[in-house]
Amino acid sequence: MQKYGYARVSSTDQNEDRQVIALHEAGVTSKNLSIDKKSGKDFERVAYKRLVKRLKSGDLLYITSIDRLGRNYDEILEQWRILTKEKGVDIAVIDMPLLDTTRSKDLLGTFISDLVLQLLSFVAQNERENIRKRQADGIAAAKARGVQFGRPEKNLPADFADLVRKWEREEITTKEITALCNISRSTFFEKVRNYRGLCQKTEK
Repeated sequence: MQKYGYARVSSTDQNEDRQVIALHEAGVTSKNLSIDKKSGKDFERVAYKRLVKRLKSGDLLYITSIDRLGRNYDEILEQWRILTKEKGVDIAVIDMPLLDTTRSKDLLGTFISDLVLQLLSFVAQNERENIRKRQADGIAAAKARGVQFGRPEKNLPADFADLVRKWEREEITTKEITALCNISRSTFFEKVRNYRGLCQKTEK
């Protein structure tokens, strides 16, 4: 039997040290430790996929908590089934001793483990959806306060309208006008469309 550990944080600026320490304390060596720095919304993660390929029947996989495995209710249950039923791997969730397939392999033990797994998987997904809602609410509130998102608008030269007319008369090239305005071609064409739309409204 080999002991493996899996740790996950959602982004590169988050720290996985707490998980790593707990996995080492459980007896997982550095060579058998896999870490992903990616969202838990699905299982399209490089380190996790590589780990699954290494796991063999009788191996033991440690994770610190069920949400480190993932945050999608259905996919967590499916991955758990693949690992425990298809590959014959045992799983131990450090923060939830009831989710340790090396213990209580009788019918009652399996029933309790499955019940706890479904509950925690639901909680993990619910938390993910709450996070998404809080982010959306925060963005909406910020926009209501006038906070601008995305790249700041480029300030166009005061004579932009004159430059556009020269460009339309082919007195100046696209390359020259974008250089003068310090904008990309795509931004220039977008500004021209906006300028023409404004002119049409003014004429009306």
